[in-house]
Amino acid sequence: MYPRPLYTALWQELASEKPMVFIAGPRQAGKTTLAKHISQQFTNHVYFNWDIPDDRIKLIENPAFFEHVQRRDTSAPLVILDEIHKYNDWKNYLKGVYDRFHSQFCFLVTGSGRLDIYRKGGDSLAGRYYQFHLWPFTIAELGAKNCSQETFFDHLLDVDLTEDNRLHALWDQLANHSGFPEPFLAAKPTTWRRWSNTYGQGLVREDIRNLTQIRSIEALETLFYLLPSKIGSPISIATLARDLKVAYNTIHDWLDIFERFFLTFSIGPWTHRISRAIQKERKVYLWDSPRIDNLAARFENMIALELYRATTLWNDMGYGRFSLHFIKNKERQEVDFLLAEANRPLLLIEAKMSETTPSRALQKFQSALKIPAIQLINRQGGFHLLSNGAQQILVAPAWQWLSRLP
Repeated sequence: MYPRPLYTALWQELASEKPMVFIAGPRQAGKTTLAKHISQQFTNHVYFNWDIPDDRIKLIENPAFFEHVQRRDTSAPLVILDEIHKYNDWKNYLKGVYDRFHSQFCFLVTGSGRLDIYRKGGDSLAGRYYQFHLWPFTIAELGAKNCSQETFFDHLLDVDLTEDNRLHALWDQLANHSGFPEPFLAAKPTTWRRWSNTYGQGLVREDIRNLTQIRSIEALETLFYLLPSKIGSPISIATLARDLKVAYNTIHDWLDIFERFFLTFSIGPWTHRISRAIQKERKVYLWDSPRIDNLAARFENMIALELYRATTLWNDMGYGRFSLHFIKNKERQEVDFLLAEANRPLLLIEAKMSETTPSRALQKFQSALKIPAIQLINRQGGFHLLSNGAQQILVAPAWQWLSRLP
């Protein structure tokens, strides 16, 4: 098992305040493995998986089955409930379990995007749990620079050039095999191809179909296969609807489903203090970056993934209300990313394969917003710190700057 201290520490912090913690995230990102690793910290623990028929029968016959855990001491046992969201009445079950046993047991609940789907409705579990997300590997996690959030935001334009060869090799491995543990650790193109084909098809034809009861599964699958060619530009739902011969609202709903099941994630436009900014279209990115053939688009997707992981983690930890956006105006001037906190812009980030001269759009929008700016490039070498009026723009290798993300 590859140790994941970043997420273990997050679980420890949340579990110290709530006896029930949810871990949500993509299938095969390592949720079950992390849960079992956490269980090793407990003298007493019990593992339950809804996908195991014997476990399912055990719960149906005795909802408090975990009371029969064989104890070695008087400490509170950890109860891991894996894939419990597949139980039709799972929310009421967990509510009852929490209300009756929260002073005697600790509960760790793991699941896919369905935890988030049902969380959006009326939440009978409100106030009873904390939730955090576990994502595939990123350069920030693998690089293990251990930069604190305070240090990072105080030194946004700093770069640590140590371990460049190691970090560059890890970045290439992420680009070619994705950050999902199975293909990443195998580090073989054939393994990634087999895994990626099975993964996407399985989610679309099994999980999504079973939950949503979509009948046009082939059209949905076609949309999924079209997305890699759309990375890097705001998505035109009208164009996709015309190409697939389905309604506009259908494409909108399907894109939302992909995001809820963690096949994709999206970011919206930033409009405040931006003249003639576009306001509606979103940019969509994939968790499985190697599916993108265009190298520049794949590079942008990888940066998006790193930044999205960071903002969701900071929000899960209660550090603030962080969000990720892009900027584009009607003159087609664009900056790939804007990082904000509580609707206040903090940082502009542009992705360029090799250009060390800051883009004109980056300079223009930095002058308008008066915040730091970075241009991340996909080549080894040192960094540049350039002036733009009273502001500065950092140009640096992506893996070096991103590895500092807390």
